[in-house]
Amino acid sequence: MGIERFIGIDLAWGHGGARARPNETGVAAIDGRGRVIDCGWTRGVEETTEWLARTAVDGSTLVFVDAPLVVDNPAGQRPCERDVGRRYGRWKVSANSTNQGSRHQAGVLLRTRLQESGWAYDDGRGGPPTDGLVMSECYPYTTLVGAAELGYDQERPRYKRPGRKPPQGWRATRADTCDELIVRLSGLAEADPPLLLASHPVSHQLMTEPSPERDALYKHREDLIDALLCAWTAALWSRHGLTRCQVLGTDSPAPPGQAPTIIASARQEQRRGDGAN
Repeated sequence: MGIERFIGIDLAWGHGGARARPNETGVAAIDGRGRVIDCGWTRGVEETTEWLARTAVDGSTLVFVDAPLVVDNPAGQRPCERDVGRRYGRWKVSANSTNQGSRHQAGVLLRTRLQESGWAYDDGRGGPPTDGLVMSECYPYTTLVGAAELGYDQERPRYKRPGRKPPQGWRATRADTCDELIVRLSGLAEADPPLLLASHPVSHQLMTEPSPERDALYKHREDLIDALLCAWTAALWSRHGLTRCQVLGTDSPAPPGQAPTIIASARQEQRRGDGAN
């Protein structure tokens, strides 16, 4: 029968606390035809799990999360994060380091809460799931440069904040880059699998309004874009498996299904370290 619903979560890594609310988390759900069933924003792990409970199709949902879900290394960088740099470095893509000493681990908390509710974590080493309530980790930057349909053949689009000392006028450049990214995402309507941005009023608004320059408003849009990328990557993994994707971090000694991995869209030259600088 196959998975019926694909969900992307661009999770805010921090938990928040008594003095601060968690940052926004982008969420998006699509069906097998690429129609956006729901999308928007949540705050915190609890609100995100509640949204998932309302949105998932029981027994047939695959969730891809942009956040570390399994962190079993006391220090340093997870092997899957090292693999990102080795295989996508030529495209200016790398990953932050995560370990058990890292402060922000909302992804681990989300995984724990979902497993308590009947979800299963899957590391992808056995291929795509065919049923169940399943979650895996992904990284939108690898989708942007790993999916040929998006056309980022040379390097990633610079739609994030450009470092600690950005150049003058960078906000306008960032907004223009984001608008171009949205044009390319809208082109996925003809892809296999498709993504139909125009099928939901919230995602359709990305296509009809220019990207804002103000930081807070821009981050709001960026989180939604990344969630949609995660959802589409889940559909790509389900449809094409290792033909179009690769699993980063496969050398882990963890039991089957439990390794800290990242499932990434991949061109042939991005496999087995061929994309390193």
